[in-house]
Amino acid sequence: MDNRKLLTTKVVKKKSKTKAVVQKNTLDLAAQNLFLGRQIRDLRKAKGITLKTMAEHIQRSLGYVSQVERGVSALPIGVLKSISELLGVNISWFFHSDIESPLSELNYIVRGNNRRSLNFSGTGVSEQLLTPQLSSQLQMIMTTLAPKAKILEPRIRAGEEAGFVHSGSLELTIGEQTFLLNSGDSFSLNDKEQHKTYNPSATQETVIIWTLVGANY
Repeated sequence: MDNRKLLTTKVVKKKSKTKAVVQKNTLDLAAQNLFLGRQIRDLRKAKGITLKTMAEHIQRSLGYVSQVERGVSALPIGVLKSISELLGVNISWFFHSDIESPLSELNYIVRGNNRRSLNFSGTGVSEQLLTPQLSSQLQMIMTTLAPKAKILEPRIRAGEEAGFVHSGSLELTIGEQTFLLNSGDSFSLNDKEQHKTYNPSATQETVIIWTLVGANY
């Protein structure tokens, strides 16, 4: 086989592998969206809350709520927060893992391949819980923002929190002030301080490590 044919073969194999990875990621995300939608539906029904009541509470249509429960519609953080309030749970209740932790590690260890995760469908935002207990006063969360992804609605959490930009760049708005942070930068927020996050890059993900003390998530 000459060099040109060999190069062509390698390129074709690389493209096939990339396509397979993209398809797998798409399927994984679809499965996570479906899982989240079923959690919302099951908890809603268990509490005797109608679709109409939920739609009115989050100020969206009945069709939208139905699509969320079927995992086929975008679910921004602000909407999930409103749903959580209606259902009487914190957002962290919806974090899930596909692997069961050993009993001896349950209260102490979170393995890299066994983090509880939550994808906010259609927003480019995903989060992973880095601490083992959902009810703990101290929590660590890893947020990944896809290129140009933003959290449109301001977030306010009771308790103190701090963040570290692990990679990429971050446009952080606190109240009326906006700051541009890069990999290696860190920040802190006071109790109930309103803030928004945005990834200004068109090509690179932004990863933020959050530490929350006394904050319900």
